[in-house]
Amino acid sequence: MVVLEFTWSKVQKQRLVELNADESLLQYTFQDAKKRDRAFQSLDKELVLANKKHLIDLRNKELRPLLCQLESQLVQCLTQEGFVQVVTPHLLPRDMLERMTITSEHPLSNQVFWVDRNKCLRPMLAPNLYSLLRDLERIWEKPIKIFEIGTCFRKESQGANHLNEFTMLNLVEMGDLEGRQKQRLEELAHMVMESAGVTDYALEGCESEVYKETVDVVVKDLEIGSGAYGPHDLDNNWGIFDPWVGIGFGLERLVTVKRDYKNIRRSGRSISYLDGSRLNI
Repeated sequence: MVVLEFTWSKVQKQRLVELNADESLLQYTFQDAKKRDRAFQSLDKELVLANKKHLIDLRNKELRPLLCQLESQLVQCLTQEGFVQVVTPHLLPRDMLERMTITSEHPLSNQVFWVDRNKCLRPMLAPNLYSLLRDLERIWEKPIKIFEIGTCFRKESQGANHLNEFTMLNLVEMGDLEGRQKQRLEELAHMVMESAGVTDYALEGCESEVYKETVDVVVKDLEIGSGAYGPHDLDNNWGIFDPWVGIGFGLERLVTVKRDYKNIRRSGRSISYLDGSRLNI
């Protein structure tokens, strides 16, 4: 005798994912469609109530989404460690990307949002910080320690871990680091992750299309941050000659792992979600 198993319909499963149902719930099977639909109605009601409760708590208690709270925590941590916050333009000239080796022939060029022939929206790379290091070296004593938290843009493949518009923390330190760049990079990674309240992570070596070799911060196979250090081949394009370390973190990905979201869209800028809670409920 053949026993039929019914799984969630495509629409039902999408709805459960939007309401952040646990992965185990998405694997349920049923003897018939009627039992499945009754189970869906019950589960949908339960998850809707949980989303509403979170939104009410946001209004009455937290008042700020976790993404904003996380940004404040990181600013406080870095400024206490002597890093200076900077604010640079979202619009970048083509020349800046070319100095990062992103020419029109480079594969990453297709992931850049070009505004016109000569300007683009800032991708994950931090050429602005390279430029600032060169100028600040004439004014400040070393070490020079700066950071920026701002919006970046990248044409990403569709998926649960990618956004076209996201928030990056980029920090860089330049000065007396000869021989201990990798150690300092790891120290900075630990500092940021501790400030973010994420302790279960790993540092892994990886290849990069721009920096060649990077040290990535990984949580459950998800890259949260990526760092590099110099002297590097790119330095000559910017007039940089001192040792440096730099690392960037995706804040939405940090929120995603802290809240154990199934989809990063819950963490980002949205008119469908507020602080991770679905508004269409």
